[in-house]
Amino acid sequence: MTDISLTAIGIVRARPGQEEELGRRMAALIAPTVAEPGCISYELFRSTEDPALWMLLEQWRSAADLDAHVGSPHLQAFLRSKDEVIEGSPDSYRWVRHQPLNEGTK
Repeated sequence: MTDISLTAIGIVRARPGQEEELGRRMAALIAPTVAEPGCISYELFRSTEDPALWMLLEQWRSAADLDAHVGSPHLQAFLRSKDEVIEGSPDSYRWVRHQPLNEGTK
């Protein structure tokens, strides 16, 4: 059976005046998250067009690994205080690769 990794994308908008604080809190998630079993990558991006807009691009070995991450103490602590820095509801999406690597690149 072929391993199929899962890509997750989370997009959030900072409350006005909380742009830097949100970035700081999200950046603090990186080290404990990359140490989790099944985490392939966990990267934080900021929009070049809207400084209040932040995105996490995550790769996980499996949906079960991502689900375990969602229940991790560091993410749960972030989520408990998210309303202090996040405007509205976060948007999150889960993706799987449609085309295997190297297929169609000949």
